Amino acid sequence: MKSMRWALLAMVPMLAQAADVRQDYRQQWPLQVSGADAGIYQLTLNAAVYRTAHDAALRDVTVIDARGEELPTAWLPLDATPAAAARRQRLPLFALPAGAAPANGDLQLIAERDASGAVRRLEGRFATGAAAAAGSGGSWLIDASALRDRPRALRLDWDGDMPVQARLRVEGSDDLRDWRVLASDATVMALDNQTQRLQQRRIALDAGARYLRLVIVSGQLPALRVVEAELEGIAASAPPQWLELTGTAKDAAVVYALPGRFPITQLDVGASQAEAVEWIVASRDADDAPWLQRAGPWLGYRLGKGAAAASPPQSLSAPVRDRQWRLVAAQGRSTAVPKLRVGYQPERLMFLAQGQPPYALVAGSARAQRGDAPLASMLQALRRERGAQWQPAQASVAAQAQPLAGEDALQPAATPHDWKRWLLWGLLVFGAVLVCGFAVSLLRRSSTDRNG
Repeated sequence: MKSMRWALLAMVPMLAQAADVRQDYRQQWPLQVSGADAGIYQLTLNAAVYRTAHDAALRDVTVIDARGEELPTAWLPLDATPAAAARRQRLPLFALPAGAAPANGDLQLIAERDASGAVRRLEGRFATGAAAAAGSGGSWLIDASALRDRPRALRLDWDGDMPVQARLRVEGSDDLRDWRVLASDATVMALDNQTQRLQQRRIALDAGARYLRLVIVSGQLPALRVVEAELEGIAASAPPQWLELTGTAKDAAVVYALPGRFPITQLDVGASQAEAVEWIVASRDADDAPWLQRAGPWLGYRLGKGAAAASPPQSLSAPVRDRQWRLVAAQGRSTAVPKLRVGYQPERLMFLAQGQPPYALVAGSARAQRGDAPLASMLQALRRERGAQWQPAQASVAAQAQPLAGEDALQPAATPHDWKRWLLWGLLVFGAVLVCGFAVSLLRRSSTDRNG
């Protein structure tokens, strides 16, 4: 009986083992990382990865270490691209004559402008008709008519290296007659303290105008040498990559097969000769799925072989990874089976360098799915600490893939036996047998006591 009691209390230990996921994927690509101690890396997917992936949401693409363990991995958001650096453009500068402060109200500015409106020569004249003397009278006129974008700030540079501290007002006008305040109280300075130097030469603007006027409110400012407009940076997006698909005529449509899980964002129809056809494009992911319209009707035309004589590509509202695409001519007719050109932007993953290097990218599985880690929030926190331009270190995908499970990885995993359920039932039955054994033992002992 004691042995039965000990058996009831015995537990079978569960040994936690790190999962090696390599046999759940079709292929892997070794990764080369820049900087061994960067901690977090980003990599751009190539066409081979898209051709290998199986899952419609690309959840079967992830990063593993040398032991085959999955690393914390997530998509690098498209808006995580660092903002473009601000642009600067030098502006024509004219020193206004003394007495040109707007409070006087009696100064007339006579400007000679070219055909584009740019100021070529500036002359000041008082209401009495006397010419005002040119020089540094405490205000300057800036010609901003050549700017295509609204300036967000002005940057000043003056002569000499003497200490400077002054308060300025910035006014704007579109006709050199009516002026409005763009910055009411801006401070500029250049101060020295032994080997240290404090400078503030930037004036933020709330709005823009064709012409700007700088007026000293208090303090002194040396003669200005250069004034630059600070403009918003222009982020140059990478051009899309294109695939040209050959279609098969089917009824009144042409059907195409996409050779991978590419995130299609643009469509174009290629033609070998001049034509004008109104197209409708639809897609689906399987033969038994309904067709969903993605673009059109839109007019696709081509007048010759040059790209300048062709209609522009059509942009989709969101990336589409469907396997099958269909092209239908809503109006007009193509003389031959057209080529469907699909464009996409390669996506980027970021991952934490945990585990044991070297690392590898794996793709293609019907058994495993990537669990996205909260790396986007971590990226935002790092950029708050290190600046908005900060980026994870680069990792690159090797050109040659290495086979893993091959096509077997595309077979769903067999349903595992629920051994925990059977173990629970076994323990319950075993416990019931023990209870019955205890009861029989007690009955026998009671009977023996009465007989004795």
